[in-house]
Amino acid sequence: MRILSAMLLTVALGVAGCGEETPELDAGGLSANDKLTAHSEEFRPEVIKVADNVYVAVGYGLANSILIEGEDGIVIVDTTESVDVAQKVKAEFDKITDKPVKGIIYTHNHADHILGSGVFVGDNNPDIYSYETTPAHIDHIVQVIRPIIYKRSMRQFGSLLPEGGVINDGIGPFLDQGPNAKVDLRRPTKTFSGEMTEIEIAGIKMELHFAPGETPDQIFVWLPDQKILLPGDNFYRSFPNLYAIRGTAYRDVMDWVHSLDKMRALKPEILVPSHTRPIFGQTEIYQTLTDYRDAIQFVHDQTIRAMNNGLDVEEIVELVKLPPHLAEKPYLQEFYGRVDWSVRSIFTGYLGWFGGNATDLQSLPPKREADEMAALAGGVEELRQKAAQAFDMGKFQWAAQLADHLLVLAPDDAEAGSIRSMSLTALAATEISANGRNYYLTQALEQGGFKIEEPDPQTYPAPMLAAFPISQFMQAMRVSLDAEKAADVDTIIGFDFTDTGETFTIHVRRGVAEITNGFPASPDASIKTDTFVWKEILAKRRNPAIAFASGDVEIEGSVVDMLGFLSLFKPPET
Repeated sequence: MRILSAMLLTVALGVAGCGEETPELDAGGLSANDKLTAHSEEFRPEVIKVADNVYVAVGYGLANSILIEGEDGIVIVDTTESVDVAQKVKAEFDKITDKPVKGIIYTHNHADHILGSGVFVGDNNPDIYSYETTPAHIDHIVQVIRPIIYKRSMRQFGSLLPEGGVINDGIGPFLDQGPNAKVDLRRPTKTFSGEMTEIEIAGIKMELHFAPGETPDQIFVWLPDQKILLPGDNFYRSFPNLYAIRGTAYRDVMDWVHSLDKMRALKPEILVPSHTRPIFGQTEIYQTLTDYRDAIQFVHDQTIRAMNNGLDVEEIVELVKLPPHLAEKPYLQEFYGRVDWSVRSIFTGYLGWFGGNATDLQSLPPKREADEMAALAGGVEELRQKAAQAFDMGKFQWAAQLADHLLVLAPDDAEAGSIRSMSLTALAATEISANGRNYYLTQALEQGGFKIEEPDPQTYPAPMLAAFPISQFMQAMRVSLDAEKAADVDTIIGFDFTDTGETFTIHVRRGVAEITNGFPASPDASIKTDTFVWKEILAKRRNPAIAFASGDVEIEGSVVDMLGFLSLFKPPET
């Protein structure tokens, strides 16, 4: 059985060697869900004319970009995920009109809608519109949880799989992100609060409606004179991502339902999503949005009903399935989100992590549980045999779980790693969700030694770095503090930023970094510089020792001690 397992691993993953070598994915030898494969037709690259002055670019990147032509300029709604994708879309839009960009609208904060904006801004100076909370959401992702969200996003979207590894990404052909992708984000210049605002750009009358759903800052764009609705990410042709496996805060799914109801009430005649292709006709659009909101409410309500009946989350996952009249709809197939993931998210969104079983209040640590599992099997070797048997019997989920126990006991266990990689690859073969398939395959590669590397901050355009508030950079230092290294440290450092006049205090107090506005009364040491220099230091674009020696950063106190202070702040390896 072990020989068969090793042979299958070689075929599935094309392992070139061992040790430091990185495995390669034999994409041509991988199976895929037939429905997911057929879904790729949704993303054939095309600029679709939906009205005399409205065009949508589909299939160039994960998200669509929409052009609205006005009297003396154009408006761009969503700007794709990278410079490369944005340049391709802009080249197509330039064939339609050479009018300048007078406005850009972000439907929400997700990277695939905003990171190509610098390309569309170009030499123009357009206003960039969003909801009032969008900048804060951007800052939170970029400054606070970027490392883990980046790594898990690369898995979810399969962005680092070799060519041919990604069938599609469920709502787009691929996500153009990774260590070599270039981005150019321009921040919103005009935001609105409340339920709706009316704007006019280049003679185009538009309404921007607050519509929380996939994100809490989501908006939709309504062109009242043409009855054209741009729903952002609150509709696309897939069961919605009520929970993203890359990791996300709880998405209030009933907010999503209410936002869809706002859209239905407008009776749009053309629907132009920010993912997947447009839909035409008032009757078809109304029925589609009705089915979509009903599917979300059904999963929500039936999950709550089961919770109130005392069922635990695993029981509810088995119970809640879409009714046939919804499950059969082409725009509710689980190409992106899944019902079972949604059930889990709704459960934890209402009740938190504890499922209600007292046994779970103090679960065994992974090492102890793995030891007990091995003992139950009769020893580590017997547990390894059980994992191999499970794989050979086609019990891929169980094989992966047993392999996880083995790898807790011995992370370098080559055979357990092979069983896990093969099991994940086999699970990917039938997975209808592109997110799930990509995650399985990427982790299979990681098991073989592949490393997910973050983009080099050196590649970020200077205007993009400069635009982020210095307060966000300072507050982000809190979550970078190495608590163990700072366990016995008690020091107060003052910061004076000469270009903005802002001052801050960092008090490292035995494993906690308290960061407050204002300069301390009696600092142990202080720094005086401009905000961009400090941002470059924190982004690792500039060596702090060189910055101190050059005079770009003035130090009151010991330079050696200041370098030691900075060494306390290092993000953990994820």
